[in-house]
Amino acid sequence: MRNLIFFFVATSVFSQINPEITYSQKDSIVNLEDIVVTATKTPKRKTNSPIIINIINSQSIRNVQACNLSESLSFQTGLRVETDCQTCNYTQLRINGMSGGFSQILINGRPTFSPLMGLYALEQFPSNMIEKIEIMKGGGSTLYGSSAIGGTVNIITKIPKENSSQIEFNTHSIDRQSNDYSVVGNSSIVSESKKTGVSLFVNKREREAYDNNDDRFSELPYLNNISFGANMYYMHKENQKLDLNFSSIYEYRYGGEITDQNPAHLADQSEERMHNIFSGGIDYQINFNNYDSSLITYVAYQNTDREHYTGIKPDDDDAIEMDAFLKNPPYGDSYVETINTGFQLNHMISPFFSGDNVLTLGVDYLHEGVFDEIPSYNYLVDQVSKDLGVFFQSDWEINQKLSLLTGLRGDFHNYVEKTIYSPRASLLYKANDDVQFRIGYGTGFRAPQALDTDLHIAFAGGGISRVILSPELKEEKSESFNLSVNYDKAKENWIAGFTVDLFYNQLQNAFILHPVGEDEFGEVFEKQNGQGALIKGINFEVRANFNRVIQLEGGYTIQSSMFDNPVEYIKGISGIKEFIRTPDNYGYSVLTYTKNNISSTLNYVYTGSMKVPHFAGALNQLVDEIVTTDSFSELSLKFNYTIPTDIISLDLYTGIKNIFNQYQSDFDIGKSRDSNYIYGPAQPRTTYFGVRLNY
Repeated sequence: MRNLIFFFVATSVFSQINPEITYSQKDSIVNLEDIVVTATKTPKRKTNSPIIINIINSQSIRNVQACNLSESLSFQTGLRVETDCQTCNYTQLRINGMSGGFSQILINGRPTFSPLMGLYALEQFPSNMIEKIEIMKGGGSTLYGSSAIGGTVNIITKIPKENSSQIEFNTHSIDRQSNDYSVVGNSSIVSESKKTGVSLFVNKREREAYDNNDDRFSELPYLNNISFGANMYYMHKENQKLDLNFSSIYEYRYGGEITDQNPAHLADQSEERMHNIFSGGIDYQINFNNYDSSLITYVAYQNTDREHYTGIKPDDDDAIEMDAFLKNPPYGDSYVETINTGFQLNHMISPFFSGDNVLTLGVDYLHEGVFDEIPSYNYLVDQVSKDLGVFFQSDWEINQKLSLLTGLRGDFHNYVEKTIYSPRASLLYKANDDVQFRIGYGTGFRAPQALDTDLHIAFAGGGISRVILSPELKEEKSESFNLSVNYDKAKENWIAGFTVDLFYNQLQNAFILHPVGEDEFGEVFEKQNGQGALIKGINFEVRANFNRVIQLEGGYTIQSSMFDNPVEYIKGISGIKEFIRTPDNYGYSVLTYTKNNISSTLNYVYTGSMKVPHFAGALNQLVDEIVTTDSFSELSLKFNYTIPTDIISLDLYTGIKNIFNQYQSDFDIGKSRDSNYIYGPAQPRTTYFGVRLNY
């Protein structure tokens, strides 16, 4: 098997103060008894959390046939996954209209999702590694430090709960031109005493390159990815638990001219990426004081080695330039190392005046080294960031109706002159068993360090564009407010509800990319501090489940994302206040029918118009401009039939993604294309078929 990879995924799941609380979760998306950990770093029932936590569970991911993490995140209000490069297809997650650099992605509660992983790992992480995803919209810097401004996404990997195994094969046909297949396996083993457990997964995926406009240059790159992971726990004593995990990913990715020429620099234009990612971690928890107290210590590690190429071959008639290019083609090397360690002490005071109060004190250290070099472009990022955070939190259930969450974190960051203090406060009021009101306030910051998009080399105007950091760059700060009402009504045969969530986020010293001109290689952008920005809007959600047969979930976001002053994205083109690549409205819906051995899912994603810079250079684009795109929709359908037996069950499924093929129709053509001019759905119409064996 080509390019064999071992991916042992970090899976330390926060254990709980009360050992009687478990992470059991029903398949229904409308489950009021879910246990969540992201909002407070301690386990709480979803309805008792002072901050709204949205959940995507593994069954929901299977229902929409999401092959990876990127495809799993599109079905929540306020979330939008976008593809940002026509050649290499890197993706980023936007939360409440804010770009990927504002989103803190955690793996089992640990911030080891490095900037380099932020470019491609959303697509590299297979969906069969995921137990559930917890989403906290709004500022989370009080708990998680830098970059948790727009929101926090916590990916919780497969948890060993019972003895079971699954094997799956599926194949996708992309617009009847290219094939994409995966072989998937999961296994979970738990001892009879329940004191030891291990969960394993493996995923092998290969996708052919896809060319949408017949110009011999790909819109979807070739991928070859194999992932393998393990999550293990051991309970030495009833009050102690050890979680051990380690991981490794290898992926090969190639986009650009579709040719048999090797190596990559012999293509007219291409991007080649070869990733090796290793991560691991150990968590140890001990409960004491009759389980009123617990101490969690942890260390997590991740490193990424990347060999890469990004280049355009000169025209054949320029012999001097061609000779220089062939002698020194733009190959590069990247190395990112992340170390996260610390401890967390929880203590419950009961009674505390009229209720219970869980106090949390923690120290968290994050060390991140980023090295990325392309010698022939004189391009170098060599940066080591260090952040020591100390946080304190009070989670006070005043009475059965009222809860108050307060917290404060101090961050000592080597790229910030002064200590950054991040307070937050959230109030939960339960009017009755069905209605909850929440109001929250928090602050956050982003340190002036290299973020994921800064590490991407893009094609534009017949050359390559790069981002450099201003030597005067200061930290970006935010103040955020949230106000929400949540209603859920449960009866014997149905449950239905809705959520209305208002958000308001004020940025100071907002990061902007300012064009500073061209050099011999192409466009150069400098990351600077702008005057400020305001992001505000409202999320609507509805959900219902009727007799466990028909299930409906949907949401819609209306928002505004504006800088205080116009920002110039293309030199010579008047600036605009609007955030680019940020629609003012977007939404989704998922309708699922399940009865006996048959299930089907119809899902829909809508994205409104947005403004996108478009650089001249390609044969079809003669002028620089800011384009206002059309809105677009994606409608998809899946059918599943289960054949049960006494020992095993067999799932047969088929479906179509993007039924009406609303794929972008105005891609640039040729080797001088603007690769960042991409805004539509991630893929064209795609049909698929799969087989899943459960035993």
